[in-house]
Formats: sequence, structure tokens, C-alpha cells
Amino acid sequence: MKMDKTSNNISVELTDSKNFKIKQQMNTKINLNRESHPMWALSHLMKFVLISTFILIGFQSPIAAQEAQYETPSWRFGLAGAANANYYQGTTQQLTSSLFTLQPFGHGNGVGLFLAPSIEYHNPESVFGFMLQAGLDSRRGTFDGVTSPCNCPLDLSTELSYITIEPSIRVAPFRSNFYLYAGPRFAFGRDKSFEYNKGVNPDFPNSSDPMDVNDDFSEMEKTQLSMQIGTGIDIPINSTSSRTQYMISPFITYHPYFGQTPRSIETWNNTTIRAGVAIKFGRGKRIDLPAPAPIVAAPLPAVNFTVNSPVNAPAERIFIESFPIRNYLFFNQESTTIPNRYILINRSQASDFNDNQLAGLNESPFAARSVRQMTVYYNILNILGDRMVKNPTSTITLVGSSVGGAQDATMRAESVKTYLVDIFGINASRITTEGRISPNLPSLKRQSGDQLALLRQEDSRVTIESRSASLLRAYRTGPDMSQPITSSSAQVAPSDSYVTFNVGNAYRNFASWSLEVEDEDGNTQNFGPYTDASVSLPGATILGNRSNGRYQVTMIGETTDGRTVRKESTVEVVRWEPDTLEVGSRYSVIYEFDSSTASSVEERFLTDVVAPSIPEGATVRIHGFTDTIGEADHNMQLSQARASNARSIIVRALAGTNRTDVRFESEGFGKNSTRSPFGNTHPEERFYNRTVLIEIIPAN
Repeated sequence: MKMDKTSNNISVELTDSKNFKIKQQMNTKINLNRESHPMWALSHLMKFVLISTFILIGFQSPIAAQEAQYETPSWRFGLAGAANANYYQGTTQQLTSSLFTLQPFGHGNGVGLFLAPSIEYHNPESVFGFMLQAGLDSRRGTFDGVTSPCNCPLDLSTELSYITIEPSIRVAPFRSNFYLYAGPRFAFGRDKSFEYNKGVNPDFPNSSDPMDVNDDFSEMEKTQLSMQIGTGIDIPINSTSSRTQYMISPFITYHPYFGQTPRSIETWNNTTIRAGVAIKFGRGKRIDLPAPAPIVAAPLPAVNFTVNSPVNAPAERIFIESFPIRNYLFFNQESTTIPNRYILINRSQASDFNDNQLAGLNESPFAARSVRQMTVYYNILNILGDRMVKNPTSTITLVGSSVGGAQDATMRAESVKTYLVDIFGINASRITTEGRISPNLPSLKRQSGDQLALLRQEDSRVTIESRSASLLRAYRTGPDMSQPITSSSAQVAPSDSYVTFNVGNAYRNFASWSLEVEDEDGNTQNFGPYTDASVSLPGATILGNRSNGRYQVTMIGETTDGRTVRKESTVEVVRWEPDTLEVGSRYSVIYEFDSSTASSVEERFLTDVVAPSIPEGATVRIHGFTDTIGEADHNMQLSQARASNARSIIVRALAGTNRTDVRFESEGFGKNSTRSPFGNTHPEERFYNRTVLIEIIPAN
């Protein structure tokens, strides 16, 4: 006979009848050990849990159809089932008063069944509660096999079990279904039986018969006082529309060896880890729900719809325009070549170039102001080259910037330097280049999303810096005052002759709004849709070939939740027909990104150039603008703040000469695309849209 002590497997290779009896007894023991295996107990426990769960779900199905709602019950009753994983330590040798084993037994383990009814109280609104379980608590197990001095295998197992009472304090630390519990354990002895097996020496199979003893341990403690600590979670298995509510609660408990010494003699002790499931139910208190409020549609937004149509503008105006030139040259992403939208000339053309000739470009009254002024800007390199030729001692620094790194940025600056050297013959020693990742005044700061690409495009530039006053007078930015280039233009229809339609703050509640304009003959025109607070249309757009007319105007607003708001008004529209000529001045002041405070250079320009040019009794119109980056509300406030800032500087300058004869009109248009001075496609256009436009209209 051979015994594997680690696996408890026994094999017998005997052929006579006497040894066959030993083999039969060994097989019987193997079958007994199979039934005590942990997986056998766990499989029976899982069958119990699944059957109980299906029964409870069947009970709750017809109840779930009720419409009433009930609170989670505070008192809960149920049944807990678990597997006890028992671990033995210490020494056991005296089994009864007359039976001693040949060798002491020490460690052992086994799986026993725990089955107990459960009572629990826990108010869902509180942290603390109470639990009580009382029932069968099996601490069965098998000691590790030992070998006697005669080399005989010895085995010992027990069906030890108790009737247990386990009160616990329940704690739900997060006022949720997760809980902890702890408390004492009172155990009363129920079964103290054991089975002791002594085998034969495998080297002398015929020496003696094996011995099997089934008896009860002596000197057993009748009661035990120990402790437990555990955790669990309540999982509802039906809805709160049922008064009787069921829940399944997996739990795990730790029983340390303190107080778990089964006998009054020797040192045998037991540590147990219990894992199982409790099925609980309780009756909840009915929740008196208030009667459902009638569904009332949100009121339609209040709309203060106004239409303003001036009778006529008193005169045709020609403005002498002042246009500041940005000292920035913008590059396309991932490119070090000067974009083709800039006007580049050859060497022979450079000898004839004069920046004064730009004053006569595009003076046709049909050429938009933005086209005229951007023509000046796109000649920035030619203006710079011409100025440097006329001022041979002047020097400049070209600072390139690129998110691709300082090397790419320097290559951009070098491309500008190469143009000035090759085309205008500027000595290369007069031009310094450098590269950096971000410019000194970056647009890209904390923005993200759709704005990120636009602002990164704006930081891909070359900045022209110089301390030569003769060069800086042509540019908008720099440490000294710039002298703007001027041009004259005829205005086809001034903005103050436009018909303005305004919906006030109601635009915030509109996905869009449009206009339906009907004349006296019933002919209808449609305009829109719009998303800004106001829109201005030239009178000629509405009148067509007519000189005047009376119109019924209907504003149709589509709210964000799909409803329609209609407001009506009437308006008299008169075609703008100038009969006199007025010459005014127009200046532009550019602000940095998201700023409403003029820089020192801008403030000096308003104080030293703009304010002294205002004749007595003149009207000064100040209009603030932004680009299209950012929210509409923020940009509206920003444009108004810019207009207010420029006005304050001019008023302060006039007050210094004791002048109070000037009439001011100021307004902010935000990012209203119908009123923006320039487009928003290229970064230079957005830079010029961050502006305050100042129009000076003489009294006569």
C-alpha cells in the first residue's frame, strides 16, 4: 500500500483476500472525504441560493405592476446560507479519556455549512443598524494526516458543529446598500463526533488490522464566546412599487481564533472565513406622492421687436481715412514661404515704388473700404523696403514664431529678409532675424476646441520690430507713434441710413429669426435667417426701384425648443439720396486679442492725432467691433467696452483744451458679421476686426 500525504490519494496493489479487505476500507474512506471536500459544500450552497432567488423573483412579478411607491423597509427578515472555511491550529492528541493517538495532530481544514434565519433593522436614512442571525454553524474539518512511530498513517476528522447566536451592529458608512457589521458570537455545542483511522505500516501489510474509531471528543467546551466582523451589500430584486420588497445580500465574515478553542484541554483552536448569501424581505411604508403637476408649456420669450428707418441722410460724405498698418506678416501653417496674398514685386518695380501711391488705390466709390485698406496692408513688405531705402541708417529685427519650433520660425524670418535684400537691395547687416515658438503677444493662451486652430494660425507670423522712428511711423504698433497712411473714399450709403431691425435680448432664446417684409401691394420679401440681436439692411435693398414705401414687417423667431414667435411692426422706408457733400475723417484703433484697454501707443494716437483733428461742433461716431472668435454675448460686451475706452481717451484729451462742443455717439456691434469692417477668413482680417472705428463728421 502507498499513501500520498499531500493529496490523500491511496493506492493498493495486493492480490490476496485479506489485503482486498484493506483496499475496500480505504475506498470507503475516500468516498467520505469526497463528501467533505469544499467544492461539494459550495455547490450545494449555490443550488440553494439560485432556487431561493427564482422563487422570490416569481413572487415579486405580479406585485411590480402596482403604481404606488413604497420606502425601503427598515425591518427585514430572511434566511442566510454560507460556507464556513474552517482552519485548525494547535495540538490534538487525547481524543477521549481513554484514547490517545500515537502522534499529535496539528493543522487541519474543512468546509462546513452555515444556515440561519436572519432579522435586521436599518433605517435607510441612517448609518447604524442592527442584525441578528441564529442557526446551525458547522466547524467540521479534517486534520492533516500524520505518521506514527511505527510508520503507520493516522487520520482524524470531525463533524464539529454548534448552534450559534450572532448579534451585530450594522454600519452603512455611505448611506448606501454597502454595509459593514461586527459583534459577538455565542456558540452552543451540538456535534462533537470524530472519526479516527489508524492504518498499517505499508512495509508490513500483514502486521496488524487497521483501526477505525467513531466517537465523541471528551473535555469539550459546551459554550463559546468569540467575535465576528464582516461586510455585505444589499441588492434589491424587485421595484419600490411593491410594498413587500426582496433583496439578495452577498456577505463575507471573518471569525478569528479568539474564543474558538473547542476543548478545555490541549490547544486546538479554529479560525473561520464565512462566505454566503442572505435572502431578505420586508414591508415598506407607502410614500404619499403629490399629484402630478399639469404639464404647462414654458412661456414664449418676450420680444421687444423694433424697427428704425431714418428719413434720410443729410449729405453724401467723403471720408479721409487713416489706416494703421499691423507690423505682422502671417504665414500659412507648416509653411516658411511668404503667402501669395501679399503683394510681391520684382526688383525693377521696386525702384519705382512709393508708399504714397497707395493713397490713390481703389478710390472708386464702389470699392469696399475693407478692400481699399487691405490693399495697403498687403503691400507691407514693399512699404517697409521703400522706407528702409529712404532711411539708410535704419535697422529692423524680424522675429518669426512657429509651433513647429524655433528653426521653422527663423526660416520664416529669413524668407522676409531675403525679399527685402533681393528686391530692395537692403544691406543684410541691417536686418536681424530670430525664431521662437510663441510671439511676444500671443493670441493662443487658454482657448480650446474650434478656437484652437484659428488662434494657432494667428501665432504663425513674423513680427517687424524697429527703433527707427522713420520706419515705425508707417505701422500701427511699436514703441513710438505711427503715422497712418491716408486715402479718400466716397461712401455709397452711410451706415446711419440703414434700416435696423432689433429683437433685443430675445435672440438668446432663438435658434434663428427671419424677416417677412410686405409692401402696400401685397408683395413679400424674406430676409434671414439671423442669429444676432440686430441686423441692418440698406434701404435700397428693401425698396428696389421705388423711392419710398410703407411696409408691414413680421419678425418670425424659431425658439430653441422648436416653437415659433411672431411679432409685427410697420415702417416707412425712404431711399437715401444725398444732396450735399460732406468731408469727414475716419480713424481706426486696433486692440489686442480679448482686450478693451488701449495700449500706450494707441492712447497717444487718440490723444495726439485724433482729438486735435476734430473740428468745433462736430459729431464723433465711435463703433466697437470684435472678430468672430468667442461667444456672442462676450464679444458684444467687449466691443462696447472698446468703444467706451476710445471715447474716454478722446474726451479726456478734449477736456485738456477746455473743449465741450463735440457730440459723441458710441455703439458696440460685437462679432455681427453684417457690420464687421473686414472678413474673418485670414488672421490679418481678424486682427483688423479687433478695432474701434472713429468717424468725425463736421457740423457743416
